[in-house]
Amino acid sequence: MKNIDTAFRYVRGFTMLVITGCIIICCYTLYKSFESVALMQDKVYILANGKALEAYASDRKDNVAVEARDHVKTFHKFFFTLDPDDKVIKTNVTKALYLADDSAKRIYDDLKENGFYSGIISGNISQTIQIDSITIDIKEYPYRFQCYANQNIIRTTSILKRSLITQGSLRNVSRSDNNPHGFLIERWETIENRDLGVENRK
Repeated sequence: MKNIDTAFRYVRGFTMLVITGCIIICCYTLYKSFESVALMQDKVYILANGKALEAYASDRKDNVAVEARDHVKTFHKFFFTLDPDDKVIKTNVTKALYLADDSAKRIYDDLKENGFYSGIISGNISQTIQIDSITIDIKEYPYRFQCYANQNIIRTTSILKRSLITQGSLRNVSRSDNNPHGFLIERWETIENRDLGVENRK
């Protein structure tokens, strides 16, 4: 009887040890699984030119300044890049107007009414813009910005170089295909737009 009782205690102790070990292993496995899932959710894979590139998700606040600068740059590129083609002008300006409020629409309407775009087409003029720098103040919302750029107005015989400085503010809006950064330019105005010089074309 003593041997049976001792054996039973040994079996019971061994069984409890095995069960405790299984519980610890299961808890550790669950913990590691949740940790792996959390890490995987921060990773995004982008397919570019047949190659999978890993990207990392982050809070918007970490990239506000970068996204805001790119939004302002994209708007100015669309609004001021013009060719002597009515469809190109409309396409570019339409893309730009998705990124700004009615302050940009009013400037576009004024330019159109004054025959600016007609002059571009009839004179076979192209206009390009090079962004020098964009300053963003993200300490206060809505975010104020200033954009410093140079314009090249390309005519048949010459290239007119102009300095352009604009300012406005950025408000958060929903992201969309037409507005991937999720910003809207408000109270946009031109501070400076002056001639720098004329270069003759060869």
